[in-house]
Amino acid sequence: MNNDPRLLDEGDLQLVHALQIGPRLPWTALGEILDQHPTSLAARWRRLERSGSAWITAHPLGHPDQMALSFHDVRCQPGHRQQVAEAIGRIPEVFSVEECHRDRDFMLTVISPEPTQLTEIVYPQLEGIPHLSGYESTFCTRLHRTAANWELDALSPTQRRALRAAAGPPPAPEAHPGPPPPSFGPILRVLGRDGRASAAQVAEATGLHPATARRRLQRVLDSGTLSFRCDVSHRATGYPVMCQWFARLPAADHDAAAAELAGLGALRLCASTTGRSNFMFMMWHRSPTDIMALERRVSERLPRLEIRETVIISNIPKRAGWHLDTDGRRQEDFVEVGHWD
Repeated sequence: MNNDPRLLDEGDLQLVHALQIGPRLPWTALGEILDQHPTSLAARWRRLERSGSAWITAHPLGHPDQMALSFHDVRCQPGHRQQVAEAIGRIPEVFSVEECHRDRDFMLTVISPEPTQLTEIVYPQLEGIPHLSGYESTFCTRLHRTAANWELDALSPTQRRALRAAAGPPPAPEAHPGPPPPSFGPILRVLGRDGRASAAQVAEATGLHPATARRRLQRVLDSGTLSFRCDVSHRATGYPVMCQWFARLPAADHDAAAAELAGLGALRLCASTTGRSNFMFMMWHRSPTDIMALERRVSERLPRLEIRETVIISNIPKRAGWHLDTDGRRQEDFVEVGHWD
């Protein structure tokens, strides 16, 4: 038995898993499926949020057919990691910042409505950061899996089916929706901070009339332009080791490889990219020994996949706009993801 106080208990894990499936399900629906009183579940969730162990956020999908999604390797001068990380984290288009210790100091994920914003907005900000010595960019050509697709293993199959039925299918995004309309901006900021925000909370935060807030919130929810996800501290859920792989794989094999990887572990990211490697994936692990075991299984099941580089992520200073501590717990600092109005 692990007595680490940083780990979530079974009730916490079950609630987080339920909210990974249905981030905006009412407490009454969650209570019925989890066989717990709705008030107790709401109180448990407030405790998890206050501790920074789990939270629900919403952000633009970032799919390449909707907006520009890119990855950037950043190098900085020795002794200036923290200063550079803090400056990068203040850039709204920077969705996440991951710290590592090989050929790059940080790996960035950037989301912007248009590719031109990289040249016009993001690159000038990177180049203006003192002690940042260089960066290289690759572009996502297909996003196979994200953190929103990964779930804990805390609920029974029956509970999972009931939750999926209650949540219903996500809205189908338009083929070429472009950036969200300006009227969405204030609501996107509210949902970025709290993906479960109600119409009343949106009205209070934005100053909109309650009826207008309710109508616009529903339009946002129905638009298919946002991804809602229940995020969680990696250490609190027992996954202290984070690793990312860069690989080469024939383009025709990418979809099947992503599906195979999803069954091998806590897959948090899988994408096809431009660059020297054309396929990347990131997983959480319970111990460093899991890395070798995973690579062995990958070599057996995906013999055409050539791993070019394995990178250990030592810290995630920023994820989906939120600044995190070294355990992956959410801090109070939030940077809106992108400029959407």
